Amino acid sequence: RNVGSSQFKTIEDDLVCALVQSGCIPENHGEDMKKMSFQRCARTDKAVLCFWFLQGVSAAGQIVSLKVRLIDDILEKINNHLPSHIRILGLKRVTGGFNSKNKCDARTYSYMLPTFAFAHKDHEVQEELYRLDTETLERVNQLLACYKGTHNFHNFTSQKGPRDPSAKRYIMEMYCGEPFVRENMEFAVIQVKGQSFMMHQIRKMIGLVIAVVKGYAAESIMERSWGEEKVDVPKAPGLGLVLEKVHFEKYNRRFGNDGLHEPLEWTEEEEKIAAFKEQYIYPTIINTEREEKSMANWLKTLPIHDFNSSAVEVQTNNKNPK
Repeated sequence: RNVGSSQFKTIEDDLVCALVQSGCIPENHGEDMKKMSFQRCARTDKAVLCFWFLQGVSAAGQIVSLKVRLIDDILEKINNHLPSHIRILGLKRVTGGFNSKNKCDARTYSYMLPTFAFAHKDHEVQEELYRLDTETLERVNQLLACYKGTHNFHNFTSQKGPRDPSAKRYIMEMYCGEPFVRENMEFAVIQVKGQSFMMHQIRKMIGLVIAVVKGYAAESIMERSWGEEKVDVPKAPGLGLVLEKVHFEKYNRRFGNDGLHEPLEWTEEEEKIAAFKEQYIYPTIINTEREEKSMANWLKTLPIHDFNSSAVEVQTNNKNPK
């Protein structure tokens, strides 16, 4: 949020305005956010606010930390001044000097996609009629499980070389759940939990699995993509990517049961989170996919990729067509 420098209203604009109107912060703090130590997963001293909102990368479990006046009925009063698609669902005290960005152990994202994305390229399918069979779902999960552990993901982001230490990332789990039907179209949700992710990493991880399942790329490309070679990895559409949860497991073990602080967990809000996703996030993803066909249009670009050549060779061939 850059006060006064953007023509577009942001989620943070709505939140700060609600904090002022509810009496949680002075009005001048809304103009200078440093005064209230406002951070997304960053340093704070008094309270952590956890709220779920809808944006480009939809968020179902974002955490914001800031200093606030702990007024009566604080959550209800703030939410009364927020639009319905932005909800604060929980507030907890934290230790002095708490830095949620540094204390965050892991993040969980989900990716909702129509299951026809997994149909083999040699099979013509009608998008609304396609149903994912058990064998294909098992194959998808076998491939997703290959990502578990520590790998060099330099091919899954931009501007990182194979010897850049920061390209190595640790994935704790990744799997695709059972498919379900919404608006006559079948969807599935992929879950991935990792210590941290780079820009485009998750979308490229999913894009490569789709390319393998559809038969455009050999399974061996996954192992090759973690090596030093530059590999052409397709990036799945941004629609469907949702921040589900941020984890503070080490913090919880140290401070969660010390008698002074609560663990940073949100199990009490799980029903509200699920209802929020069903009411706002999933319908937006489904309706946008049906209207704009982002996955269907992206799938048409997969034949353009040369999965047998390096990305450098592909660029050279494109610049010098024979």
